[in-house]
Amino acid sequence: MPYKKPKIEKVFYTIGEVADMFQVNTSHIRFWENEFDILKPKKNKKGNRLFTKDDIENIKLIYHLVKERGLTLKGAKQKLKDNKEDTLDKHELVDRLKAIRQMLIEIKEKME
Repeated sequence: MPYKKPKIEKVFYTIGEVADMFQVNTSHIRFWENEFDILKPKKNKKGNRLFTKDDIENIKLIYHLVKERGLTLKGAKQKLKDNKEDTLDKHELVDRLKAIRQMLIEIKEKME
C-alpha cells in the first residue's frame, strides 16, 4: 500500500495570516483585539499573537457585523453582549446561503 501523507491542520495562525484571510491590515486585527472582549489570542515568548480557529471564528463574526452589516464598533459590541448566540446563528445561516448560491451559479454555468 502506498504511504498517504496525513493531512495536517494548523493550530495557530499569525496575525499576518489572519489579516490576509479577511483582507484587512494587521492594525485592524490589533484594534479589534483591544475593543472586543471575545478576542484573546495567545502570545508566544516574543509577544507575537497566535490565533486559534475559535479566535478566527470570532474575528469572522466581528468582520460580519462591522464590515458587512455596517454596525459601529459600539453597536457590534452591544450586539455580541446582548445575544451572541443569535448573532452567531444568523451569521452561520448567511454563510450557508452564500455557499448554496455559489453552488447554484456554478451549476447554471455548467448547463449553459
